[in-house]
Amino acid sequence: MSGPERVTLAMTGASGAQYGLRLLDCLIQEDREVHFLISKAAQLVMATETDVVLPAKPQAMQAFLSEYTGAAAGQIRVFAKEDWMAPPASGSGAPSAMVVVPCSTGTLSAIASGACNNLIERAADVALKERRQVILVPREAPYSSIHLENMLKLSNLGVTILPASPGFYHQPQTLDDLVDFVVARILNLLNIPQDMLPRWGEHHIVSDD
Repeated sequence: MSGPERVTLAMTGASGAQYGLRLLDCLIQEDREVHFLISKAAQLVMATETDVVLPAKPQAMQAFLSEYTGAAAGQIRVFAKEDWMAPPASGSGAPSAMVVVPCSTGTLSAIASGACNNLIERAADVALKERRQVILVPREAPYSSIHLENMLKLSNLGVTILPASPGFYHQPQTLDDLVDFVVARILNLLNIPQDMLPRWGEHHIVSDD
């Protein structure tokens, strides 16, 4: 198996709930264990942007997401925002990779400043101090100087900043194609197999001219 066996997936209150849900589905299909964290704002955005309405309680949410994705028992673990005993809260238990998608600029700021006011922020802080892979997928327009300074600070610490900016060279036909473009880029960074988007030049035909 290439890539991490366990991934912390956090969703926060920026637009783009579809990215997080699609990534969750892909991780489950690739037999990864997912530690799932979600902010209250992200739940509100999800209910606005999609037809998915998550239960409020972690256990009920875990059961819902397991059925939604077809996950095996125990493959998805949902933790409350103040569950300080959860594995992502400690370097000895956290997965080797964390993705925040979508990542609000508020969460971006909190991670950049080392705030640990909830489990999402603490999990990112742990991943940073343990030198583990962190991918943030911000979705905002335009970016202020504050946002850009926070991104630069985190990038200098080894965080990958992957804005939710889908390309068009694959000639997308649907909104799902645009979502898949960003999710495929995340999976590539995690070194997890995906067949949604060919790598650049993969099907290039050399001309005789």
